[in-house]
Amino acid sequence: MVRRGVGAWYAVVIPALGRPGLASCLRALAESSGPGPVRVVLVDDRPRTGGAPLATSVPRSLRSRTTVVRGGGRGPAAARNTGWRAAGRVPWIVFLDEDVIPGPTWADDLALDLAETTDDTAGSTARVQVALPVDRRPTDWERTTACLAAARWVTADMAYRRAALESVGGFDERFRHASREDADLAFRVLDAGWTLTEGGRTTTHSPPPADRWASVRLQAGNADDVLMTRLHGRDWWHHADPLQGRLPGHLAVTAAGAATVACAVLGRPRAAMACATVWLAGTAEFALSRIRPGPRTRDEIITMTLTSALVPPTATWHWLRAQLTHPLHPPHPTTDAHADRRKQGDRRPRGAAV
Repeated sequence: MVRRGVGAWYAVVIPALGRPGLASCLRALAESSGPGPVRVVLVDDRPRTGGAPLATSVPRSLRSRTTVVRGGGRGPAAARNTGWRAAGRVPWIVFLDEDVIPGPTWADDLALDLAETTDDTAGSTARVQVALPVDRRPTDWERTTACLAAARWVTADMAYRRAALESVGGFDERFRHASREDADLAFRVLDAGWTLTEGGRTTTHSPPPADRWASVRLQAGNADDVLMTRLHGRDWWHHADPLQGRLPGHLAVTAAGAATVACAVLGRPRAAMACATVWLAGTAEFALSRIRPGPRTRDEIITMTLTSALVPPTATWHWLRAQLTHPLHPPHPTTDAHADRRKQGDRRPRGAAV
């Protein structure tokens, strides 16, 4: 049976690094039509104190309901745990990223999403739209961000029942980057017998500003992929349906580069030349695959050329490091029923009975 009348009782948790988009996010939240949150918790996750206080970004209408807590710079999973535990005994926690813009009817739509849940519903996802430029082709970084639109259980806008978070212990804080912590939590609540639904509210995500080396730093997420495999088995890709990267190719290109150096040191010039040719071909193919769909400006071409040489060894390093950091142990048992829940997950239509 569908439960009614519970939609307005929620808190919003936003992990924040003080990006410019935070003020726009809070302003859109305040101006959205419908029942507002009973509390807003901003988790200041900047590793060091300093910079403008986050409270300066809060609109007047939300100030009395807003709390700022320190996150300690331990990553988004830990920040979200800090936030929802500080939110009080509200039944629903809505996680937002600081660089999203809730739609004009977001609060009304959220209330309807939550009112249409059943007792065993753990969470409700939003429809996340990524704002891409209309006057040019998107950059490599913007295309990467656009993948959020197809991601499942993405915490850029995700409502979770507090009881479900408590039942599984919240986010796994070993996920130190904005990568896979949302899928891990979804797997654990589904395996615990809860369900996840797809809501009707809409949120726009704008790609945050990125410097030249952002794609290199992003490779730290390969360590989180290893942890996911340790926890949930090798088939977790099929259930989470994330963007599958180019790790096998990165490993091969890095091996060719390492072999080039080794052969040169051992005085085997022909072998070194052959390995160098493989490395150059792999690096060139990677760079071209990123340059072709982009704006092809001078700065973008330079960025793609430089980072395409650095991404494979960086990805390999994080992958190898995680093999040692996360010890091998059996993943959580997954029964056929659990596998079915993972496959269906948030694909259930709005308001469907479970």
